[in-house]
Amino acid sequence: MAWQLFRLGRWSFRHRWTVVGIWTLLLLTLAVGATTLSGRTNDNFELSGLESTQAFDLIKERDPEAAPDGATARIVFQAPENASLTDPAGQQAVTEALAALTTDNVHAVLDPFTYGTITEDGRTGYASVSYAHSAADLSPADREALETARDIAERAGLTATVGGDVLGVEMDGALAELMGIAIALVVLALTFGSLLAAGMPLLTALVGVGIGVAAIATLTGFTELSTTTPALGTMLGLAVGIDYALFILSRYQSEVRQGRPLEEAAGRAVGTAGSAVVFAGLTVIIALVGLSVCGIGFLTEMGLGGAFTVAIAVLVALTLLPALLGLAGPRVTGRRSPKKPTAASDADDAPATRPRTLGRRWVEGLARYRWPALVAGIAIAAVAALPAASLQLALPGDSTKPAGSDARVAYDVISDEFGAGANGPLLVVIDTDRAPDPASAVDTATQTLATLAARDDSSIAAVIPALTSDNPEAVQAYTQQLATARLATLTVIPVAGPSHQSTKDLVADLRTTLADLPEQTGARAMVTGLTAVDVDISNALIDVFPLYLAVVVGLAVILLIAVFRSLWVPLKAALGFLFSVGAALGATVAVFQWGWLNQLVGLDATGPVLFLLPILLTGILFGLAMDYEVFLVTRMREAYVHGTPARQAVIDGFTHSARVVGAAALIMVGVFAGFTLTDDIILKTIGFALAVGVLVDAFLVRMLIVPAVMFIIGRRIWWMPRAMDRLIPTVDVEGEALAARLAANGPHTPENNAAAAPNRSATREPIA
Repeated sequence: MAWQLFRLGRWSFRHRWTVVGIWTLLLLTLAVGATTLSGRTNDNFELSGLESTQAFDLIKERDPEAAPDGATARIVFQAPENASLTDPAGQQAVTEALAALTTDNVHAVLDPFTYGTITEDGRTGYASVSYAHSAADLSPADREALETARDIAERAGLTATVGGDVLGVEMDGALAELMGIAIALVVLALTFGSLLAAGMPLLTALVGVGIGVAAIATLTGFTELSTTTPALGTMLGLAVGIDYALFILSRYQSEVRQGRPLEEAAGRAVGTAGSAVVFAGLTVIIALVGLSVCGIGFLTEMGLGGAFTVAIAVLVALTLLPALLGLAGPRVTGRRSPKKPTAASDADDAPATRPRTLGRRWVEGLARYRWPALVAGIAIAAVAALPAASLQLALPGDSTKPAGSDARVAYDVISDEFGAGANGPLLVVIDTDRAPDPASAVDTATQTLATLAARDDSSIAAVIPALTSDNPEAVQAYTQQLATARLATLTVIPVAGPSHQSTKDLVADLRTTLADLPEQTGARAMVTGLTAVDVDISNALIDVFPLYLAVVVGLAVILLIAVFRSLWVPLKAALGFLFSVGAALGATVAVFQWGWLNQLVGLDATGPVLFLLPILLTGILFGLAMDYEVFLVTRMREAYVHGTPARQAVIDGFTHSARVVGAAALIMVGVFAGFTLTDDIILKTIGFALAVGVLVDAFLVRMLIVPAVMFIIGRRIWWMPRAMDRLIPTVDVEGEALAARLAANGPHTPENNAAAAPNRSATREPIA
């Protein structure tokens, strides 16, 4: 593969204008498609086959006009001091405000006077509005109606705030992207000592992100995707795009400093570092595509979207970067003057001539104190992971919105005046289709829930029966519903908020308590509502997590065995990843759930962690962790197969790679950390967890624990069973065969004939 990549890099360097033209045309074409064809995204996390979603489907089947999973809004009205909403003036203002809400998409409006959602003193009340469609499908007229209703109430002297999922999610990552780009530019400039060289990885990454995100946006014109999909694609594409170009550009400068012609240097850089980029990208793609094994639609969308963006980043780094190097000429080759290539220079500088850089001093210190370094590294990672033991998962709601926002104010007022559970009512659907006496079945279910609510340790604040009034019209409507739709709905108000653990436990208690209803009455009960959906999806993700981990880690380990021709290196890499993901989850729990230093990421409230974070973090971070493993250990193996003793190979490989890997990690941390500045809690959580995970993986695991382990194991780290060695194909990621081929034939310049082929018999030490 190294030879094919060498030819690709050399061809791209030669045909620079053709390559630039192809990528530019593709970017412009997709930009036009994104502008003209893009559709709406949604912020719904749905999963079929769960009891909660089956209940929604049953309601829509029996009552086609119902919209149980549509968007909801809550308008909180507050009267000034010495006034009341029940006064004639207050009641008229609320009535007029609610009348202004009527649009084609409004399914029902539950006013506070009819449904009792008003405090005893009459100063505070809220109305619930349900819509026929999700928030993404609502029209501007629906949101204008909400603003009109609020204006009417405020002109009458009331305070009105709007909450609920009708407000949707605004995925504005512009500030995050700018911060990531700024950090990347500074790190790249310090790494390469040239603004021109620093700008190349940024330019190629932006092209890759532009193509990836434009393609995803174009796709939304044909199918509805999650709102998080393009945002995740941007986050990953920007991070890996810069890193992949950084590794190839660094190798290009190294080749030029050995005196190679620019064209050959570009080919060699793509053939060697490009090989590592290909396999690093494949590990990320495997981890992201592997999300599809979960069978969860929104996770599959996010994984495939991210994988596509990463694949584009790899292709851009392999082709567009060498083309840009051809356009720039010698201006990006670094400050050191090139030297004449010699036989010894194929493996870069001889060990004796290398300067004692900070990386070299660090790794030599690790070689002397390998056991204390290993113990200290594991201890630090274990302590950082301790908070993860109390991890709680939930879908972030209005309680985590920024302080002062309408959604947060409405949530807090309802919690203070009516109890936190009023923000997350549970819906119990009674299917009476097979019940001999439907009314009696509903009464039995109501009595059962009332008994559960009367317990001293109950988590139920109130049970609202299906029939709440003796009014003849209400009785008639209830009777007709039982006769036609053959179902009834009860509302259970929890004591705690939607994301509290006791509310999650209540969902399970309700289902257990009502499990005997079919035997007693012939009817069946299903617990649903947005809170129950949240609980069911969280449980489904936990159940599928072991399968996902086995598939992704298994495939990645096989891939890395082919890369390193070793059994222990991939296993060590996978085990080291556990420290990274544990520390990332621990830090996330400490900040988002416990509230430690949460002001630093713009939070003023605590709550459970995003319910999809563990599986999403595992997938993305595993791929990125294997990136650093490939880039760091590849240079170690390259030195080893060229005859360097195992201990010295670790030192030489680390010395070559540490600066670039460190720079790449800092760039990626900056990109991810930038997303903590957004107001959206989903992006904030994902960005923070990935930033911590990359920081721990690059600097604690890969630069401390990994070399310490390799020093302890010695040359046995490169052992692989002979039977496996024959089965696994050789991919030559270290470029040994490429160097031999170029030395034997010469690419096109006579001075390259001086490079001697490495002695194959001296590439490995005997293993005792």
